[in-house]
Amino acid sequence: MAKVPAATVSVGGREVRVTSPDRVIYEATDRTPVITKLAVCEYFAAVAEPMLRSLGGRPTAMERWPDGYREGMRLSTGYGDDGDGFYQKRLPKGAPDWIETVTVAFPSRRTAAELCPSEPGSLVWAAQMGTLTFHPWPVRRPDVDHPDELRLDLDPQPGTTFADAQRVADVARELLAELGLRGYPKTSGNRGIHIYLRIRPEWTFEDVRHAAIGFGRELERRDGGVTTAWWKEQRGERIFIDYNQNNRDRTIAGAYSLRAKVGAPVSTPLTWAQLAEVRDPADFTIVTVPERLADGDPWAGMDDEAFSLEPLLQLWETLPGGELNFPPDYPKMPGEPPRVQPSKKVAEHWDADGNRIA
Repeated sequence: MAKVPAATVSVGGREVRVTSPDRVIYEATDRTPVITKLAVCEYFAAVAEPMLRSLGGRPTAMERWPDGYREGMRLSTGYGDDGDGFYQKRLPKGAPDWIETVTVAFPSRRTAAELCPSEPGSLVWAAQMGTLTFHPWPVRRPDVDHPDELRLDLDPQPGTTFADAQRVADVARELLAELGLRGYPKTSGNRGIHIYLRIRPEWTFEDVRHAAIGFGRELERRDGGVTTAWWKEQRGERIFIDYNQNNRDRTIAGAYSLRAKVGAPVSTPLTWAQLAEVRDPADFTIVTVPERLADGDPWAGMDDEAFSLEPLLQLWETLPGGELNFPPDYPKMPGEPPRVQPSKKVAEHWDADGNRIA
C-alpha cells in the first residue's frame, strides 16, 4: 500500500506539517468514528483559542501516544517499565524554532526546558508528535515558582461513581462561595471532576498544597463521602481529594485535552449549571466538544479575577490533622507522617514523632 503523503493544518497563521495523517489514533466506537492523526491535529486547531487561555504560557508536559491508543495499552510510569504511552517533559530535539519553552526545576533539583504553548500552532505540533493529553503546570512564565492556580482533584475511588463526584463538587461550590471564592469545574475525561481556582501568585507550592488539604478536610466534615486519606486502604468508597496534585511537578490533564481512553474523551470545561446536568462524562468527545464551543467557552471569564489563598490556609491552620504524606518520589518532608502503609506499621517500631526505632 502506498504511503499517504503528509498533510498540513492551517492554524494561527502557520502551516503545521502532519506526517502519517491516516494513522488510526482511536478505533471506532458507538459514539465516535475512527479517529486519525489528522483528525486529532484538526481537533486541537479547533479548540486552540480556549485551550490557550487555560494553558498558554505554562510549562507543559506532553503525554505522547505515537501509535495511538487501544484498549489495554499502558502509560509508562518512567520508572523503568515499558509502556505504549509516555510523558515528555523535555522538549524533544528537532522541534521547530518557533516552539517556545520555559525552564522548570523538579523536586530533585534537576531542570528541564518544557514546552510552553504560546500560539495555536504549538498545540497542533505537539499533536503531530503524538500528544493526546497536555499536562500544564499551575504557573506561568516568568514566575515559575509561585502558582497562580489551585487545582482540586475529585478522584472517585472504587465503589463510587461520577454522580458521587458531582455531589461532592456541588458541596465544594457552596464552600467556595461561602469563602468568597469562585471555582471553575471540568470533567477529568474519565470519572473524576477537577475544580480550578485562579489565585494571586503570592504563595509557594507548599502553601497551595496546604490550602488544598484544608479545603479537603472541610469537605470531609460536610460530606461523609469525601476523604483526604493518602493510603488507598484507608479511603473506602469515597471521593478522594488528591491534594498532592498541587505539588511542584505534579500536573493533571489540561482543559480540552484528549485522554487515552476508548472513545476519545475530552477533559471538558463546564459551567456549574452544565456540570449538574451531566449524566455521562463520556459524552464529551473529540467529536462533540468543538460543537459545544459554538455556545462559548465556559471558562472565558476565569482570568478576570484572582483570589487570595488566605481563607483556605485558615482551614489548614485550624482544622485538625496536621501534615499529610507526600508522593513516594519526593524527599522526606518536614512534619510528614511515616511513609509506611498503616496495615504494615507495627506500633512498637515507631516513636511518638513517627521515626522508625526498630
